Amino acid sequence: MPKPEPASGLVIRYDYLWRDEAKRGQRDGSKDRPCVIVVAIQNVQGGDFRTLVAAVTHTEPEPEEGIEMPTKVKRHLGLDKDPSWIIVSEVNEIDWSDPGIIPASKEKWEYGFVPAPLAAALRDAILARMTKKNLQIIRRK
Repeated sequence: MPKPEPASGLVIRYDYLWRDEAKRGQRDGSKDRPCVIVVAIQNVQGGDFRTLVAAVTHTEPEPEEGIEMPTKVKRHLGLDKDPSWIIVSEVNEIDWSDPGIIPASKEKWEYGFVPAPLAAALRDAILARMTKKNLQIIRRK
């Protein structure tokens, strides 16, 4: 089962490291969860991709810190029926070769893609927070 190329809107399974976990000195996330790729940029020399990933969570965030994931999208991705949000107030910056990226199931690496309008809304929300300098980026090696 080949690992796909990273692309905006692709939903992967990853051991996302929350900002509060990083502040406590943790190096890995406490659990694997769906995460949406915001952007992927390949090294200029043709090496590994560096990606920004946003976590999907069942915990409702503060207003303007997350985008609710529509039930129809969750169904399409094969996720549970509980309400979920894509967090836009923090992201993990990771290499595509990061061992914390694991297959979503025994059959495939990824869950699938969120619809293009949702991927664009996520990207725009992240860019707006970057511009305002209120985006927490947890850089992982």
